[in-house]
Amino acid sequence: MIANDTPLQAGDYIDDLGRRARLAAKALAKATSAKKNQALLTAALALRAEKNLLLAENAEDVLGAKTAGKPAAFVDRLLLTDDRVEAMATALETIAALPDPVGRQLAQFDRPNGLVIQRIACPIGVIAMIYESRPNVGADAGALCLKSGNAVILRGGSESLRSSRQIVACLAKGLQAAGLPADCVQLVDTTDRDAVTALLHCDTYVDLAIPRGGRSLVELVKNEARVPTLLHLDGNCHTYIHCDADLDKAVTIVKNAKMRRTGVCGATESLVVDAAIAAQFLPQLATALAGCELRGDELAQRCDARIKPATELDWDTEYLDAILSIKTVENLAEALLFVERHSSKHTDAIITENPTAAAMFLQEIDSAVVMHNASTQFSDGGEFGMGAEIGIATGKMHARGPVGLEQLTSFKYLVSGTGQVRS
Repeated sequence: MIANDTPLQAGDYIDDLGRRARLAAKALAKATSAKKNQALLTAALALRAEKNLLLAENAEDVLGAKTAGKPAAFVDRLLLTDDRVEAMATALETIAALPDPVGRQLAQFDRPNGLVIQRIACPIGVIAMIYESRPNVGADAGALCLKSGNAVILRGGSESLRSSRQIVACLAKGLQAAGLPADCVQLVDTTDRDAVTALLHCDTYVDLAIPRGGRSLVELVKNEARVPTLLHLDGNCHTYIHCDADLDKAVTIVKNAKMRRTGVCGATESLVVDAAIAAQFLPQLATALAGCELRGDELAQRCDARIKPATELDWDTEYLDAILSIKTVENLAEALLFVERHSSKHTDAIITENPTAAAMFLQEIDSAVVMHNASTQFSDGGEFGMGAEIGIATGKMHARGPVGLEQLTSFKYLVSGTGQVRS
C-alpha cells in the first residue's frame, strides 16, 4: 500500500509523482524571483508557527528509532529541537535573500559571422532527493530546489517520515501563498523500499537523482539508477597535525572537528600526526577529548595509555560517533600518501604554521574541500554562504563540494542571428 493506503504499486505511484513534478517544474521555471522568495519566506513562517506540531511528530519518530535500537548518533541526526527548527526557518530566509541563479548569463561569444551566442543558466528540471535520517535535509533540499527553479521529489528515511510530512506541509503553504503548484515539492509518503528503486528507474520524469547518506545508500543509487546522479559519498575526513603546528590551536580545532557534532559528514574521523610531536600532542588531545574513544597505531598508544589499538579497518571507517582513529607518520610526504589512500574525498585539513607545508597539502590532496588551520565541520553550504546545501558532492563532474543554488542549475545556449546561413 502506498501513500496513506492508496492502492498503487510502487512504480505507478512514483510515475504519478514524476508526472506531477514535471508539470510543476514547467511552471516553476517561469516563476519570478519575487514569487519564489515569497514561497520561501511564507514557508519559514509556517515552520515557526507549526513548530509544536513538528516537534511532536518528530518525538514520535525519535521514539520509534530508539525502540528499534538505533545508535545514539543516528538518533541525534533524527532529533529536532527548538534551535534546529529555527535553523531550518532561518536557512529558508537566507536562501530567499540570495541572488536568483536562474537566467544568469554565464558567457557570451560574438562570432565573426555576426552570431551572438549566450550561455544562460537554467533549471535542471525534476530532482529526486534521497536521504536518510536527518529531516532538516528535506527543508534545505526543498528550498534550494524551489529557488533554483527545480521541482523536487523527496524520499527521506522511513524513520523520519512523520517529521518529513510536516516539513513538506510547511513548504506547501509557502508555495500556495505564492501561487505556485504544491507539486513543486513532493514527498514519497511511504516506507516501501520498492519506491526508492522505482524513483531511480523513473527516467521518463526525473532528470537527476541525489543521494545523501551513508555508503550503503550511495552504493544502492550507483547500482540501481537509470537517471543521472550527483553522488554524495560518506565523510571519512582527516585532520593532519604537522610538526610545525601550534599545538594549542591544534587541540582546539580537533576537538571542534570531532566533537561539535559527531553525526555530520564533515566531522573529522581520522587524525594524522607527525611522530616528532606525537608524545607532546596526543596526551593534551586525549584530555581535551574526554568522552571520545581514541584508537591509534603502536606509537600513538605508547604516547598515551588512553589510546586503544586501531585496526586496518579503522583507517577507512566513517564512525559518525565519538570515536577517532589516530595514525602517526614520519613527515608530510607520508601524511599525503596516507590521506590520499584512505580519504573519501570529502574534506581533509592540515594544521600547521608552515606556509610551504600548507600549500603543498592544499595542492596535492584531491578532495572536494581542503582546509588549512580550520575545523572540517566548516565544510557546509551554510558556512560557505550558500544558505544551505543539498549535500557535499565528492565526485568531479558538474558539481563538487557543497551543492547550493548555482550547482542546481544547468545551462543552455541562446543564439541570435540576423539571417545568417551556413555555407
